[in-house]
Amino acid sequence: MTEDPPADEGDDAVTLESFLDALQSEGRPVATAQQIARRLDCSQAAASEALDRLAAAGDVERLDVESDPVVWYPSEWGRLADRERVVLFPERRELVVDQPSQYTRAQLSRIAHLVDTSGTKGYLYRIRREDVWAAPFDDFEDFLGTLRSVLPRRSPHLEEWIERQWTRARQFTLRTHEDGYTVLAAASESLMGNVARQKLDEEHLHAPISETESWVVEGSEAAIKRILYEAGYPVIDERELETGEPLDVELRTELRDYQQDWVDRFLDQRAGVFVGPSGSGKTVAALGALTAVGGETLILVPSRELAGQWRAELLEHTTLDPEDIGEYHGGEKEIRPVTIATYQVAGMDRHRSLFDRREWGLIVYDEVHHIPSEVYRRSADLQSKHRLGLSATPVREDDRETDIYTLVGPPIGTDWDALFDAGYVQEPEVEIRYLPWASDEERNAYASAEPRAKHRIAAENPAKVDEVRHLLAEHPTAKALVFVDWLDHGRAIADAVNAPFVSGETPHHERDQLFASFRDGERRTLVVSRVGDEGIDLPNAELAVVASGLGGSRRQGAQRAGRTMRPAGSATVYVLATRGTSEEDFAQRQMRHLAEKGIRVTENGVE
Repeated sequence: MTEDPPADEGDDAVTLESFLDALQSEGRPVATAQQIARRLDCSQAAASEALDRLAAAGDVERLDVESDPVVWYPSEWGRLADRERVVLFPERRELVVDQPSQYTRAQLSRIAHLVDTSGTKGYLYRIRREDVWAAPFDDFEDFLGTLRSVLPRRSPHLEEWIERQWTRARQFTLRTHEDGYTVLAAASESLMGNVARQKLDEEHLHAPISETESWVVEGSEAAIKRILYEAGYPVIDERELETGEPLDVELRTELRDYQQDWVDRFLDQRAGVFVGPSGSGKTVAALGALTAVGGETLILVPSRELAGQWRAELLEHTTLDPEDIGEYHGGEKEIRPVTIATYQVAGMDRHRSLFDRREWGLIVYDEVHHIPSEVYRRSADLQSKHRLGLSATPVREDDRETDIYTLVGPPIGTDWDALFDAGYVQEPEVEIRYLPWASDEERNAYASAEPRAKHRIAAENPAKVDEVRHLLAEHPTAKALVFVDWLDHGRAIADAVNAPFVSGETPHHERDQLFASFRDGERRTLVVSRVGDEGIDLPNAELAVVASGLGGSRRQGAQRAGRTMRPAGSATVYVLATRGTSEEDFAQRQMRHLAEKGIRVTENGVE
C-alpha cells in the first residue's frame, strides 16, 4: 500500500526546469512519471499530477503507447537542445559538456583539462592527477564544492579518487633548516622510508635527521622534486629562497580580469607557468607579477631578438627607466636590477657565477617548454622565491612536460575557447590543404627514396610554390607569413613571390629591420624558417601559410598558427601537405592539438 503524498507535494514536485533536468540525468529525450519521480525524489503520484498540470499549460506532452507506460516529453524540443548538459563518466574521470555556460567553463578550467571541443557543442574535459595537484584551492572542501557546482549529480567514486590525489600532493615538503641547509620532510615514517629513500639515493639525500626528515644534498632540490613528482608525490616547496633587493616599479597597464587571476594565483603559489594562446597577453601578465613581487628580476629568453622585445615591453608597460634594465647575451653583457639574459649564456660556466651571486626576487622563464633540454636546463637550476614560466604550448614530443612543472611550477591558464568567445583573442580559421605532386617525376622520386629522404622530398614538393603564390593572390591585402623548414625551399618560395627570406643565416640587424618593416606595414609578406616559430613579436599577421615543417612538433604547429591570434581582425592559416605522404599524418597531428584548444580546423583537397 502506497502512502498519499503530502497535500502540497504535487504543487511544486515537477516544474518545467526540473523536468528538463531530470531528462538530462536520464540521458533520454522522454521519460515516464516513475523515472521523473525517482530523479526528483518525489512520489509517482505527485509527479503524475504535476506533469498533467504542465501538459495543460502546453509545456510538456504525453504519449500513450499500447502496452507501454505513458511517457512525457517537452513541447519545445529546442528548449532541451539549447540547454547546457553535463554527462559524467566517473570511471574515466571525463565530462562531456554540451552548450557549456561561461560559469561552467570557468569552474572546470580550475579543476580539469580541456581535451577537445568542436567550438559550440561537445566539450570534453578530463580530470587528471596533475589537475588535482595544481588546483588553486586552500582546502579539499573548496575543490569539492567547485566540482559539485557543475556536475549533474554526485559521484562518490570520482570524489574518493580526487581526495586521494589531493592527499598525495601534500605528503612531502622541502623547507629550510634553521642552520641554512635544506630538509626533505615526509608526512609519515613509512613515506620517508618506502617512497623517498627508495626513490632517492646518496646524490640526493645525506643521512636522515629523523624518521620523517632527511638532509638534502645541496643542488639536488630540482632532481628530488622531479623524481618524487614522477612517483606520484608532488613536493611542496617552502624553502626560504632569495627575495632580492626591493625594486620600485609600478604597472602602467590595467590587467584584464583573467590576467589578474593568473597573477593572483601565481603570487599565492610563488611558482607557476602562464599558459595561453598568442595574443592573450602572457608577457603583460608577467609584468604584472614582476611589479607585484617588487624584487630584482632575471628574465631568461631563447634569443637576442626576444631580449630586445622584453626591454621594449618593460619600458612601455612599467615605470622602469632604461638604466634599470640590462641585457646579457652575445651582443650585450649588463646586469641590472631587471636583467634579460639568453638561456645559453646564463647556463655557461663562465657566466653562471654572475647570476648565482645575485639574489633574484623573481626569475621569468620565457618559452618555458625548452627547459627540459640540456642546454636550457642548466639555467633553469637557478632558483628564487618566485619562479614564473610562459608558454602558449607547454607540450613536448618527448613527454617531458613534467620537467617544466617540477623545475618551474604548475600550469596557470585560461580556457582558450573562453578567450575566443570573450573577444580577447581572435580565433583563426585553420585549413589543411592536401596537394598533389607537381609531376610524375616528383612522385616517383618519393616512392623510390630512402625513408629518411622521403620527408624532405614531400616537404619540397614544387606544387607548394604554386599554391603559396595562389593563396597570396587570393588575399592580396593580407599581411602574410610563409613558414618553411628547408632553406632551399624557402629561397624558391621567396623568389616566386618576390619576398625576403628570413633564416638563421640572416644577420641579426637585417632580421630586426625586416621584422620591423613587417610590423610597420611597409612590407606585406615574409618567408621565414624556424626563426619565426617563437620569440618574435609579429602582431599584425593576418595570413599564415605553413609550406613545410610538418615533421615538427605539435607545439611548432600551434606556434605558427598562433602568429595570427591577436585581439582584433580575422586571420587564416593554411597548412600545405603533399597527398599520400607522411605529411598528411603530421598535419593532422599538429592541427589536432589546436582543435583540442577550441580552434576549428577544416580539411580540403586541391586538384
